[in-house]
Amino acid sequence: MNLLDFIMFFVYIIIFYILFAWRRKKYKDPVLRKYHRQGFWIKVFSSFAYSIFILYFSPGDSNGLYHREGYNIYELILKDASNIDLLFISGKDFDQALLANVYNAGYFGEESNYMVTRIVAVLSFVTFGRFLAINLIFSMISFTGVWRLYRFFYEQYPDLHKQFAIAILYLPSFVFWSSGILKDPLCTGALGWITYSLYAMFYKKKNPLIYIPILLLFSYLLIVIKVYIILSYVPFFSLYLLLLNVTLIKNRFVKIFLVGSVLLGSVLGFVTITNAMQKALGNYASAGVSQSIKSYQTNYENQAGSATSNFSLGVEFDGSVQSLIRMAPAAVIATLFRPYIWESKKPSTFMSSLESLALMFFTIFVLIKVGIKKFILTIFNKPMVLYCIFFSVIFALFVGATTLNFGSLVRYKIPALPFYVIGLYFILYFNNKMKIKPRENAGQVVSSLTVINS
Repeated sequence: MNLLDFIMFFVYIIIFYILFAWRRKKYKDPVLRKYHRQGFWIKVFSSFAYSIFILYFSPGDSNGLYHREGYNIYELILKDASNIDLLFISGKDFDQALLANVYNAGYFGEESNYMVTRIVAVLSFVTFGRFLAINLIFSMISFTGVWRLYRFFYEQYPDLHKQFAIAILYLPSFVFWSSGILKDPLCTGALGWITYSLYAMFYKKKNPLIYIPILLLFSYLLIVIKVYIILSYVPFFSLYLLLLNVTLIKNRFVKIFLVGSVLLGSVLGFVTITNAMQKALGNYASAGVSQSIKSYQTNYENQAGSATSNFSLGVEFDGSVQSLIRMAPAAVIATLFRPYIWESKKPSTFMSSLESLALMFFTIFVLIKVGIKKFILTIFNKPMVLYCIFFSVIFALFVGATTLNFGSLVRYKIPALPFYVIGLYFILYFNNKMKIKPRENAGQVVSSLTVINS
């Protein structure tokens, strides 16, 4: 880093501050203004912290691959304008001889890596390629979508504004790992925009001409970068939107039939799309989901001698669906609650282990507070809870099953964390409401009797 890095960083802080302050003035709700302001500054400081962490403590893809090669493409275009076609070709067509670092050869065979690099190259034209400034822009892309996710929940349950802020705006690993030049900021931002766009069109009945372009843009981005997120997310969110209307149907059999049909259709649709999208899904499509999990696990096992952060689920997986079901609890627990403190060997994994421990205690607290029976019944009786818990758990299953390295796990799991935490908050919220209502009704009865007797 040099002086220009810091200058460009502060210039873009001012630019984003002005833009978001202008947007914030349109909010009449003081709660939204408060959390929008807090969320913005949290992302700014997190972006700076992430930059320092990557540059001086734990170099990785952010500076070694995405920024270095993106800046290289930017320089190639400055030298020869005809190289602008590098922004439009696919990663596999990139001439490896043009790489800034020969050790990055092969990475662009995965289109998701080239997409991030391409975005860095484009942003370099407005930041002079400065690392701090580009990190900040990635962080702000994430924040715009994350904020929409906050609004999605808040507009329906304003009572839980603090809980949503904790789960979405304050959650340490979710904030930190979505604040730099990585795939994760783009994915979290896209997830928020997709959620709010679908909600605005199908629930709030807003003008689709506004949200369809947004939906298409971020869906495309998510499909290219991490298609498995959208494939695991959209079915459960669609189910939620359907259940909002199903609640108007009084016939229980009709409700069960509709919900069952959507679940079955989601599963069949997931399998069909997975098999059809061989190029987009890579190993997942060509070998099948279960066989791909086995290959991922084998790769991590082969690296065990050199990767000190590798771990085992303690469950043998032979590639069959039956063994996948057997390992499911261990995979979900690994994603949500690991690394344990004694498993942490790096500062980044240690911080994540503290968060995982807090999440485990919170889960236990909710289970004890409401009871296992009510815990399960609330999930299936409340569409919002079903959507949050099912997505987070299914996502946690496949991340935990395929990621046997804590360094990768702490990043890959972040899309599931806000939904899981919010799901737990909702379980508490709905059960507390059920406890309060009888008391309120009792008070009304007493008041009525008093009036009658008088």
